[in-house]
Amino acid sequence: MDGRININVSAVDYDRTSAALSRRLSHLEAMTHGQDEFAMTDSEFAFGWHFFVLSVSRGMVERLAEMLGGEFDALKGKGMEKKFLTWLEKNAGEGPRFKLALKDEMESSKFGIF
Repeated sequence: MDGRININVSAVDYDRTSAALSRRLSHLEAMTHGQDEFAMTDSEFAFGWHFFVLSVSRGMVERLAEMLGGEFDALKGKGMEKKFLTWLEKNAGEGPRFKLALKDEMESSKFGIF
């Protein structure tokens, strides 16, 4: 999965959150003329939260950055992946609480929690 950005998602309501993310990413696929650019795993429930992984094509994110230009560059975050997380959080729509984190960063946490 070299050309993909893997995102850990923590959500209070898996059905509503996964549906909102799917709608937004399907719309993004249409905007960037992509197909099969994202995938989601089933959720695992623990501690009152649903945890799942969202995998997004790096190419689609690059096309989004190109389309938005300076607006994308102005988003909070260091690097394209972090800026995309900010964009996705802003544009996923209203719904239940959820949090996004890059899978690579969580696995290499200096605290060794993940």
